[in-house]
Amino acid sequence: MPAFLEIPSVLSMIGLLIGILVCLEIGRRLGMRHLKKKETEGKGPPVEAALFGLLGLLIAFTFSGASARFDARRNLIVDEANRIETGYMRIELMPDHSKAALKEKFREYLDSRIAIYRKIPDMEVVEAELVRNKQIQNELWAMTVTATNESQRMPLASLLLQSVNQMVEITTTRTMAAQMHPPRVIFGMLGLLILAVSLLAGFATAQVKSRSWLHIGVFAVIFAITIYVILDMEYPRLGLIRVDGFDQALVDVRERMN
Repeated sequence: MPAFLEIPSVLSMIGLLIGILVCLEIGRRLGMRHLKKKETEGKGPPVEAALFGLLGLLIAFTFSGASARFDARRNLIVDEANRIETGYMRIELMPDHSKAALKEKFREYLDSRIAIYRKIPDMEVVEAELVRNKQIQNELWAMTVTATNESQRMPLASLLLQSVNQMVEITTTRTMAAQMHPPRVIFGMLGLLILAVSLLAGFATAQVKSRSWLHIGVFAVIFAITIYVILDMEYPRLGLIRVDGFDQALVDVRERMN
């Protein structure tokens, strides 16, 4: 299977597009069968309007949430870059004999952080890099504690400890933010609701003798693209809508460390 077909948003878009077209056709055939049994074409219960309203509300809810989480993930990248650079600058507060080792460990730590997100979607390699990054993190903390205890300016030197602590915290925050998504039942409900309104829309078209392929195509494609965009924002390192550009903030910090 081509790599792009393994992206959740692409698979969902293709599956939903096919499902909508099938439901439209089934609905139309059911509608035509229903009309043959009736002497008049009287209108059915106003179910379509209620379902379309519910669908619009659910799409707005999921789209808004995905957009907010997308922005939050970008902001976390910038926050991490700022905290790492601040910590690196505070190394100058430490004793001279420990500066070189601390700077080298900071560079190693940042290289590992950049590598983690560049290796997505190979999750086995990502997990291995996360373990390595945790080891570097522990070594950096131990080195910072030792250097702080040796410093003649303890209050100032402790600022580096604060920075390293913040670097540890935002690492956990970013890891959890990457896993933060709505419950799958919401996406399942959204998909089922789209298929349901497609069935009813197809049923309504039975009153027209010839199919309008333009209306059918636009209806199916618009809904499929909408779900694609929502899922693409939920998984911003797999599809077309990505946060990779903001990783440049970390790369820029790394360049300034040389």
